[in-house]
Amino acid sequence: MHIILDETAMAAAGQGNVLASRLIHRAHAEPGWYLYAPACALVEADRERPGTAEHLAALPGITVLELDLPAALAVAQQQTWAAAHCHHAAQPTPERPDGAIVATTAPKRWDGEPIRVLDLNA
Repeated sequence: MHIILDETAMAAAGQGNVLASRLIHRAHAEPGWYLYAPACALVEADRERPGTAEHLAALPGITVLELDLPAALAVAQQQTWAAAHCHHAAQPTPERPDGAIVATTAPKRWDGEPIRVLDLNA
């Protein structure tokens, strides 16, 4: 299972969201669970809740996705850097042939986008 945390999910994790915490635990403890934090979304989460970036980047079950050239080109096509980097990261790659699911507390934001969404609201 490959899951991308958007900035709302990252902020929710920092505020004790139970579902976000479960994802982080699974990514650390269970084989086959992978959790990714796109760098642009990490910046936005840290702006909303200072300290979030350091905390999440220190967790062993989370992989921070850098802003490489393909991601940078994708960022130019979206309204926000965070959403663009998450959307780009959710697309299929050789490592993630089925793409990834975007975990969020703002699922309506992804309406109309060709990605799978995991709603972290209780």
